[in-house]
Amino acid sequence: MASLRAAARLRPLASRLHPQTTRHYASAAAAKASSSSPSSESPFFPDEPAGPTVKTAIPGPQSKKAIEDLDKVFDTRSLNMLADYTQSFGNYIADPDGNVLLDVYAQIASIPVGYSNPHLLEVAASKAMASAIINRPALGNFPSHDWASILRTGILKVAPKGLDQVFTAMAGSDANETAYKAAFMYRRQQERGGAHVEFSAEDIASSMNNQAPGAPQLSILSFKTAFHGRLFGSLSTTRSKPIHKLDIPAFDWPQATFPLLKYPLEDHIQENQKAEAEALADVERLITTHHLPPCAVVIEPIQSEGGDNHASPAFFQGLRTLTKKHNVLLIVDEVQTGVGATGKFWAHEHWNLDSPPDMVTFSKKAQTAGYYFGNPDLRPNKPYRQFNTWMGDPARAILFRGIIEEIERLDLVSNTKNVGEYLYNGLEDLAKKYPGEFMNLRGKGQGTFIAFDSPRRDDVLRKMKSVGVNIGGSGEKAVRLRPMLIFQKHHADILLDGLEKVVSA
Repeated sequence: MASLRAAARLRPLASRLHPQTTRHYASAAAAKASSSSPSSESPFFPDEPAGPTVKTAIPGPQSKKAIEDLDKVFDTRSLNMLADYTQSFGNYIADPDGNVLLDVYAQIASIPVGYSNPHLLEVAASKAMASAIINRPALGNFPSHDWASILRTGILKVAPKGLDQVFTAMAGSDANETAYKAAFMYRRQQERGGAHVEFSAEDIASSMNNQAPGAPQLSILSFKTAFHGRLFGSLSTTRSKPIHKLDIPAFDWPQATFPLLKYPLEDHIQENQKAEAEALADVERLITTHHLPPCAVVIEPIQSEGGDNHASPAFFQGLRTLTKKHNVLLIVDEVQTGVGATGKFWAHEHWNLDSPPDMVTFSKKAQTAGYYFGNPDLRPNKPYRQFNTWMGDPARAILFRGIIEEIERLDLVSNTKNVGEYLYNGLEDLAKKYPGEFMNLRGKGQGTFIAFDSPRRDDVLRKMKSVGVNIGGSGEKAVRLRPMLIFQKHHADILLDGLEKVVSA
């Protein structure tokens, strides 16, 4: 109890470290009351910075000094910028030199409700959080007495329709890997005749030698330009960049063509329909002919790391029809698209499927990870088959519950839908004003999950910092927008103004 009393005393400490926690913030009603004019909208966090502040080059002298020190003990070659999170608030990220940038990259799409969010600071200082952190359980063996309640009031409260169970995990790659394992075990269980059928002596002996039938000759089908993670199984389904895969042994698993659409969509209707039909035909060909039969198809609603590639609802409906026709599971990877970013809580809700996916994986904005499922037969037939020490993290599950509370309080999924429309229209105007600079604009009707191709992408990303915006890319030439759910129209105006400054310079 002494430890819990000490944890309770963190509340005033958090307020001292983050004076923003005492600030006022808007209600959902006030947010809804705003008109289409950015000047009349109610800010979610009124004391958030009014705009970016750029005092030095980025990195500045203090950042350079700290980076040099960090490099002695940690690989900094992939570093984007050094951050000072004690000075970061809402949509703005700060660095040690006093630069404050509008962040529309958000830790690779992973920050949902803003830096130093007051409600999440309260959650972090709660007794439940303190206990989860210092008494971290091996969940498969020693779950806490309230684990079911934590799941039902958080992760499962926002479960995709038709999926009422969850396997929790540590990260997006882990979520996908465990979903793949579930798919393999489900297939072999079916082939044996059901969960009640015991493993044969041959199954048991051959598995220890990595040979069939205990180590079956099966596969997971993914798509060209897909990204599903960097662990061994997930990496075998990742096809976005060679740098992810070089020198790593991989499974001989099939990759289908993803329909790379042409834009504007309304000008290429027949071409895009043809591309999607050909991609579906390629999927069926691989399901029926590949020498390692696929037991599942994994797909992102929007291929994010691979270049922000979209497909129509009709394509995904066709994919679901194919997977059911051939008794192949459909795994939807919502690691980057999930938790409100597309104007729906889950991006696959845009597809209006007749039946739900078999599994939906999640991480990033959820701040925890795992996969949802509905069919009880997707639970392995014996304990310890889908198992590791941690099997997720209650502290992160509690944090996700707090994130859900903020999303509901501020009606942030609707906000993302509305702000996305405003932002997309602004980008369309810029594309007309600066031909060739905002190519293949995509993401209309997908919230703020918007991207465009730039002929000088890396230069644009670098120069955007000089005008006070942290922004990211994907694929070979895409600029991808990944703002937080608290991103509003006045933030969109800052972003649009910064983009115009850079492309017109």
